[in-house]
Amino acid sequence: MKLTSDSLTAQLEQQLLRAYLISGDEPLLTGEAADAVRSRARAAGFSEREVHFLERGSDWDDVRASASNLSLFGSRRLIEIRLPSGKPGAAGNAALVALLEADDPDSVLLILAPRLDRDAQSADWVQAAEARGAWVQVWPVDRARLAGWLRGRCRRLRLDASDEALELLAERTEGNLLAAHQELEKLTLLAGSARVTADTVLASVADSARFDVFQLGEAVLAGEAERALRVLAGLRAEGTEPTLVLWALTKALRDLWNAITGPAGGKPRAWQRQAAALEKGVRRAPRLSFAALTLRAGRADRMVKGRLLGDAWDEMALLAADICGRSALPAPQSVLK
Repeated sequence: MKLTSDSLTAQLEQQLLRAYLISGDEPLLTGEAADAVRSRARAAGFSEREVHFLERGSDWDDVRASASNLSLFGSRRLIEIRLPSGKPGAAGNAALVALLEADDPDSVLLILAPRLDRDAQSADWVQAAEARGAWVQVWPVDRARLAGWLRGRCRRLRLDASDEALELLAERTEGNLLAAHQELEKLTLLAGSARVTADTVLASVADSARFDVFQLGEAVLAGEAERALRVLAGLRAEGTEPTLVLWALTKALRDLWNAITGPAGGKPRAWQRQAAALEKGVRRAPRLSFAALTLRAGRADRMVKGRLLGDAWDEMALLAADICGRSALPAPQSVLK
């Protein structure tokens, strides 16, 4: 069966399955899901725990032999396998399928893996995990759902927080759920039974947001100038390569151009989470000067390569504002100026 991190708790209350595969790139949620399985297994009498770290070239025979041996103390075991990628190779695939299909009532198998791409999802071992147990797919909490996620955490912590406080906290911890969780726990200690307000958050919560270049593309497509500049500043602070940042901006620009010049009714090519933002961009596109935007992007490219004096990050900030329809300086007349 397929589960989410939210539905896993309810499933564990009903039954402990033979195997669990937990995949995803969100450390907080994957860690909590794994802890829930471990706790349920201990409660069911699986008191011993074996942990195997498997690289792509690891010897899977050792894992199979260990799993088939009787426990040292004759107790029931939780066998935990941690994979660095979703592609364990032919030997790993065969070994995992054998472990998953083994009928051993004295062991529970817990497999931890990063996010699985489309090819990995169709692998035999993943299909076996879903058929013999449960596959828990952990997805990041995006910006639109983060305030609601924080509200749910507040209920669990019995923390009374205003909507404004949650929105501000979401802004300061976007892309970093672990920091968000830690800040909520800190606010629980600081506020006690008092209501948490936006002023409380401003006074005690550091800006721990983390961004990627795809969020930058999403922001400029949607015309969210303030958010785009904040993401751009965050990427710069994190040491992101300016070439990659400029790629995201020029891709957003190409997506807009293709959307308005392509065949009528044709579906623009864009990342899935940018689809809604692209629709907003298309409505704004007639007011944009694509010639000037192209010149601005060319200037930023030459600055990145050291072929034009100036700060590439400043030029990319101007480009982001221009794409959002919030031009801060007159558009350049030449890429060389």
